[in-house]
Amino acid sequence: MPTQEQLKKYAALAVRTGVNLQAGQQLEIRAGIENAPLVREITRVAYEVGASNVYVQWSDDEMTKIRYFDAPEDSFDVFPQWLTARFDQLAEEKTAFLSVVSEDPDLLNGVESSRIARANKAAGVALANWRKFVMSDNVSWCVIAAPSEAWAAKVFPDSERAVEELWDAILKATRVDQDNPVAAWEQHDANLRTKATFLTEKKYKKLHYTSPGTELTIELPERHVWLGGGGPNADGVDFIANLPTEEVFTLPNKTGVNGHVSSTKPLSYSGNLIDEFTLWFEDGKIVKAEAKQGQAALDELISLDEGARYLGEVALVPHHSPISDSGILFYNTLFDENASCHLAIGRAYSTCLENGPSLSNEELAEQGANDSMTHVDFMIGSAGLSIDGELADGTREPVMREGNWAI
Repeated sequence: MPTQEQLKKYAALAVRTGVNLQAGQQLEIRAGIENAPLVREITRVAYEVGASNVYVQWSDDEMTKIRYFDAPEDSFDVFPQWLTARFDQLAEEKTAFLSVVSEDPDLLNGVESSRIARANKAAGVALANWRKFVMSDNVSWCVIAAPSEAWAAKVFPDSERAVEELWDAILKATRVDQDNPVAAWEQHDANLRTKATFLTEKKYKKLHYTSPGTELTIELPERHVWLGGGGPNADGVDFIANLPTEEVFTLPNKTGVNGHVSSTKPLSYSGNLIDEFTLWFEDGKIVKAEAKQGQAALDELISLDEGARYLGEVALVPHHSPISDSGILFYNTLFDENASCHLAIGRAYSTCLENGPSLSNEELAEQGANDSMTHVDFMIGSAGLSIDGELADGTREPVMREGNWAI
């Protein structure tokens, strides 16, 4: 376990920099029961900054596993209406949402994939309104992580100190090991925003990806915007959605993706690992998908709805970034996506279009934004990745070489 002082610093970072909680605001925390000590510190900090109420929605991996193995089949088609109403009401009240992830990457290994798919679809439909609030940054939200024993054992299988080692890695990745994490994040946030501004001003028409197993062209919408680090919610309050984050990102033109792309890290999806997979695209749509591990889970993911066969995010991360340089494979997207360039299957962030949050679903679609009930990142970056940006006149210039920035 980290020291009490480290827990306090981590909690303060999540509350003051992550969601940037304001006086009088509510905070909703979702966390596993193994991380109660951290959640208590987060709650204490939240009330110190003036939270009106702090609500906690607990989860337990063992209870989740019991449900997926033993619950009746038709129960996976139902999502509680009271829970949908709870999320919608909290969003309407401009509550800040903080998730503490710690799930076992292999939690649902052996569960019939159709059960997982049906549960994901039911939740996706029920939480569509809440998801729109979050993905348009109408409310502040943040995702952080804390170890569980099962996750730590997956990351450090030969260690008798797996939980402690994972804590050390998380605190380092989130800069909590530094004297002043909040100040460190202010500087890092400014650096990411500078890179995003540079790319936005470039107005690349297309990005061309080349690496072992990848030959892919991604067209970008005319009014696309690159984002990185933090940004404002609908009330103008800055927050940082992921701690850690090393990416700058935008959205692709839904029908402008062609070629094939191969993963470079395992994808932990709904309690299963999908690994060594390749996707083939024609006019934006995934027309073929093959995985050496987790084929059924991959098939279920891209069949969740029509939008799950298209991309919603393009993200650039240098190969020599702190998480990548650590050499640790986290089996957790929050970390692994920040060690590698990545793409996301599913819904696009409306914030990646000029005035996007004010556009209707129909207007977003006209601009090229994909819509879906899911958004799942997968990693494609490596030391062998090259990316060219194509300007409006057809000129191509290097954006990344050998996995790192060339701009």
